[in-house]
Amino acid sequence: MESIIMKRQFRLAYNALKKLGVPVYEREDLNGRFNISAEDSNSYQWLDFYEGYRMPNWDFGINPRITEVLDKYGLWAEWINAGELGIYED
Repeated sequence: MESIIMKRQFRLAYNALKKLGVPVYEREDLNGRFNISAEDSNSYQWLDFYEGYRMPNWDFGINPRITEVLDKYGLWAEWINAGELGIYED
């Protein structure tokens, strides 16, 4: 199976988030997108499906730094399930 290449805005956001320490990952079946793990050892500082609503300035359990990076590249996030956050384009 051929590897799918990420679109430029996804790659830029992926690299920026990875540099921050966000547990990002890509798979071939994501069609050039990436996801963020909520089950990694440091995920709690970036997103939390169950308790994130208690964090100041977090929308839907997502750290605002993630949202800032995604906004910069015209992307947005949505929970796929309690263990992963999907990243999409406008």
